[in-house]
Amino acid sequence: MADKRVRVLVVDDSALVRRIFTEELARDPEIEVVGTAPDPIIGRDKIVQLNPDVLLLDVEMPRMDGLTFLEKLMAHRPMPVIVVSSLARESSETALRALDLGAAEVMAKPGSSYSVKDMSEQLAEKIKAVAQMRLSRGKAAGAPKAPGEGQVPGSPAKFLKTTNKVLAIGASTGGTEALKAMLSRLPANAPPTVIVQHMPQFFTKSFADRLNTLCAMEVKEAEDGELLRQGKALIAPGNFHMVLKRSGAQYYVEVKDGPLVFHQRPAVEVLFRSVARFAGANAVGVILTGMGKDGAQGLLEMRQAGARTIAQDEQSCVVFGMPKEAIALGAAEKVLSLDRIAAAVMDLV
Repeated sequence: MADKRVRVLVVDDSALVRRIFTEELARDPEIEVVGTAPDPIIGRDKIVQLNPDVLLLDVEMPRMDGLTFLEKLMAHRPMPVIVVSSLARESSETALRALDLGAAEVMAKPGSSYSVKDMSEQLAEKIKAVAQMRLSRGKAAGAPKAPGEGQVPGSPAKFLKTTNKVLAIGASTGGTEALKAMLSRLPANAPPTVIVQHMPQFFTKSFADRLNTLCAMEVKEAEDGELLRQGKALIAPGNFHMVLKRSGAQYYVEVKDGPLVFHQRPAVEVLFRSVARFAGANAVGVILTGMGKDGAQGLLEMRQAGARTIAQDEQSCVVFGMPKEAIALGAAEKVLSLDRIAAAVMDLV
């Protein structure tokens, strides 16, 4: 926000975490940490007193857990909330529940695979993005799930016939709900789909498992070397880039480490550029709600390679960042509301 700093309140029972967030965010001239609180009870009073723009909220805290507080907060004083949770498999379901309750973003606290520097850069960008977000969000209607065929075993192999089309999707802030809405509208025989949603490590598996119960197609977290096939969607694992590759007539994904791109890993840009290179006109690209520029140039490269491309429109976006940048570059052949994208994809394939 150019005209004024984004005012942030940190609610976390760890004094060390409160201090780190305060010090790191102070490096950004567009952000001001106006206060901290060791639990939601004190946090509630400070929200009234300080009127922050964005709340950083821990999950496991004394006196009241973060989810209970979040639910009460969204009922009485809706505001942009970023849940910052421990980087652990057991915390991922809880963190995803926070998104259902109205949290704008879920992030992982710094850990062995997630440095303070990386986390602080991403957190600052997310704070500035969610400060401008639309608070009203529609819930995706769940579609009945078709029986899955399970994991395709083995390494990439050559086939006589190529997959007809590949669908590539990128999303960030607000993307968990947008993906739920879009994927639940796709049929069981939808084209092979590759997805990057900005989300921490471990959380992507829980997110994929949840989508798998709502969608007619199979949805799972991608594994290195996994084959693409009709009726299956692969979500890039948190903290790893995912790229599309081709062996003979068969597409597969490569999951790998690498530097952050646009402060992200996985990055939509990395996926889209690989789709432009290896699928070209055999692809459809979709860029959904999200902050920043990640994926905009990649979507343009896809369109230049002959792919059909779609961007979500401003009205239906939680944060009109990534689609806006793609539209400005001329990367989007179509600009559509979220509820029209699934049908448009099926028309194009």
